[in-house]
Amino acid sequence: METSAATAKQTAANASAASFAALVAKIDYLDAADVAQLRAAYRFADEAHLGQKRKNGEPYITHPIAVAAECAGWKLDVQALMAALLHDTIEDCGIEKREIVERFGSQVAELVDGLTKLDKLQFNTREETQAESFRKMLLAMARDVRVILVKLADRSHNMRTLGDVDRSKWGRTAQETLDIYAPIAHRLGLNHTYRELQELAFAHLHPWRYSVLSKALGKARHRRADFITTVKAEVQKALLGNNLSVELHGREKSLFSIYRKMRQKRFSFSQVTDIYGLRVLVPKVIDCYTALGVLHQLYKPVPGRFKDHIAIAKINGYQSLHTTVVGPRGINVEFQMRTEAMHWVAEAGVAAHWLYKGRSAKSLNSNSDQVLGTQWLQSLLEIQGDSSDAAEFWDHVKVDLSPDAVYVFTPRSEIVALPRGATLLDFAYEIHSDVGDHCAGGEVNGQPASLRTELHNGDVVSVLTSKDVLPTPAWLAQVRTGRARSKIRHHLKTLAHTESVALGERLLQQAMRGEGFAKIPTQEGNYRAVWDKLLRFSGNRTPAELYNDIGLGKRIASIVAKRLVTLLMDLGERPDPILLSQTRFAATPDALNDGDSSDLLLDGSDSAMVSYAPCCHPVPGDAIEGYLGRGEGIAVHRNGCAVSARLRGRDAEQFIAVSWDDNPVRHFNAALDLHLTNGKGVLARVAEAVAKSDADIVHVDMGQEATGASTHMRVLVGVRDLEQLENTLRALRRLPTVLSADRISAGRVAG
Repeated sequence: METSAATAKQTAANASAASFAALVAKIDYLDAADVAQLRAAYRFADEAHLGQKRKNGEPYITHPIAVAAECAGWKLDVQALMAALLHDTIEDCGIEKREIVERFGSQVAELVDGLTKLDKLQFNTREETQAESFRKMLLAMARDVRVILVKLADRSHNMRTLGDVDRSKWGRTAQETLDIYAPIAHRLGLNHTYRELQELAFAHLHPWRYSVLSKALGKARHRRADFITTVKAEVQKALLGNNLSVELHGREKSLFSIYRKMRQKRFSFSQVTDIYGLRVLVPKVIDCYTALGVLHQLYKPVPGRFKDHIAIAKINGYQSLHTTVVGPRGINVEFQMRTEAMHWVAEAGVAAHWLYKGRSAKSLNSNSDQVLGTQWLQSLLEIQGDSSDAAEFWDHVKVDLSPDAVYVFTPRSEIVALPRGATLLDFAYEIHSDVGDHCAGGEVNGQPASLRTELHNGDVVSVLTSKDVLPTPAWLAQVRTGRARSKIRHHLKTLAHTESVALGERLLQQAMRGEGFAKIPTQEGNYRAVWDKLLRFSGNRTPAELYNDIGLGKRIASIVAKRLVTLLMDLGERPDPILLSQTRFAATPDALNDGDSSDLLLDGSDSAMVSYAPCCHPVPGDAIEGYLGRGEGIAVHRNGCAVSARLRGRDAEQFIAVSWDDNPVRHFNAALDLHLTNGKGVLARVAEAVAKSDADIVHVDMGQEATGASTHMRVLVGVRDLEQLENTLRALRRLPTVLSADRISAGRVAG
């Protein structure tokens, strides 16, 4: 009998939680028309989820209602609340976006669509699926911040009810919350949500550690109750004595923050001294500084523990004065001084816009875009434009989710917020992408600084630019922000594409000469049909795309040329017999060694498409050959290199004719093996001989510590050409301490 009564009671409770009445108390700020719209959305969602249950047996509609209630706590508008009620209808109920547009309007439909995962699309891995889903959500968030507010409310309720889910899923969900959703909440200034998500994730990720720390904190709370009461009374009296109208609230460090501090600093629980603190709310900004002065008169401040986040707001808009003082019994206490408006922003972040709607515009900082962190949201769109796929986009965004930040100044005293560890190059890209692309260095606090110089709080930074400077792959290792990384990668990809198109066109031109045609036909007149057929044959959309594939080694120039020649001959054109005979003559070994004009000439210009093989280190004067790697550009090898011989054995059609330009523009590396007698000053004499030959030492490898009378040394030298290399070897062989000096030919085949 008792069991049936309990069941009936639970059923009634479930019905109440699943009804619209559960939401009514929280939407008193909406007018009657909005409430009617919201009720219609509830009925639609209730019908769509009919028969669906949550893991705890409750009707599924209880989840959308709980999400909407959370959003109502932020005073979000009716469209956001409707989206909260409908957020799972597309994904779980088979409802189409079109139907939501027809019933509730395009705004609500866009919000719901932004919250819908991409599970129905096919991706190779779960990581790809997750990255693409997050990209969709974050881009929708950049266009409308309400998307992420509803998503955070959704994740908060899912975490509160995670105990109902199979325990095997706790780890993945909790870690995802800790790595992604909590940092997003922090980045947008939603401090209450940030703390709750961290606590819930910690409780499910490490239940035993959470339980132990929770008990320890409970005991400490009981022991410190009298202490906090005493401090609160003393501070209240001192502030009121200075005619300050204040509200005092106790503040307790979250369990996860305590745990993280113990892990990072290897502290025991008893060594964490800033568990408790007090928050002082005052009417005006000037009162924050007055209260600070009163506190420092009452208690001694701890040196180095004062932070002014009012003058320099945090990157997510947070503002407060922080100070740590030595309270009664020698116990440290942290105080935070802020106004009521600052408190709303500190707790609700971007949601403060709705919480404060209708109040005086002066209640929040006038520069609301900066305060509420929307600059980061807008930067997502820019990063997306420079990222080629979801994984790369998500890689950039994760960097910017780091809560730690440094604040530096421009020469005009403007504040720039950057992630901790950011460099001068990050700063340049933060100013403008063109400034970053041409950054040649700069100054930090008036002193010359390199691109990789790490910036610290309070640094004054200026940037030097040069039109001759452009991004290189090495820059990727010198930046910290997603914005800088995406801009550099975008530039490098654009440069590589331009070079691969030019290279592909040149290779096809060279192949056409081999077939007796002086040039590639234009895309006009009768040749338009030829190009249409050629592109259908190759599967490319445009000639540039075809050239790009040839330049990347994805297509073989000679095969494309033969097909093009066939199409031209169908039009009645014939090969030039003189050109054909010249090309065949140039294909002989002697002609190739002379560097025929049909070869691809190399002068050492930095190119994304040409690399010089480290297995044989070719230098101008060496007989060389080019291997067109599939998607990797041209790798230049010395003739006879064992690596290129293996490649030729399985991929002969990928080799192309290359030769040296008469005027190389840079030095090339060559590897030398020196057999030396052990003795004092040997390395100095080797360096002197190389320098006198006008060569450069790039790298020295002494190998293992020498124990005998002689040792081997591997030296990488930079030389202009083969003649200078031979002069350098002769100079080294003349040294009494050098037993032998040879160019390393490892990787070369006999003959």
